[in-house]
Amino acid sequence: MKLHNLKPSTGSLGREKRIGRGEGSGHGGTSTRGHKGAQSRSGYSRKKGFEGGQMPLQRRLPKFGFNNINRVEYKGINLSSVQALAEKIGTDVLTIDTLIEAGLVSKNHLVKILGSGTLTIKLDVSAHAFSKSAIAQIEALQGKATII
Repeated sequence: MKLHNLKPSTGSLGREKRIGRGEGSGHGGTSTRGHKGAQSRSGYSRKKGFEGGQMPLQRRLPKFGFNNINRVEYKGINLSSVQALAEKIGTDVLTIDTLIEAGLVSKNHLVKILGSGTLTIKLDVSAHAFSKSAIAQIEALQGKATII
């Protein structure tokens, strides 16, 4: 037997201090619960998510959805509508003003020309944005797609 082999025999060490068993336990008086308040009372159980009276995280956060304040919304107009309007008016130049007069958009809308439908006449179109397929169809007929 050497010093580094020495250890107390099993069961000889004292137990953990039992709480709530009087002054002799070393945890008398408040029994480690502190003074006053809900946590010092018997029967107390903290509600899930309780943060000490502070507004809980699940009530501080929005419940659903997200609105990006930098989002740019366009009013989409298909090439088929653009062609129908050009044939109805009898012009080969379409601007935002002609779209507003025709009632397709309001003056507050940003306009994006979309490539749905087919274009058969040469047009010079000016709008706030164009889809790639719309630009391809307009320029295939030697028209112009002007971004304003």
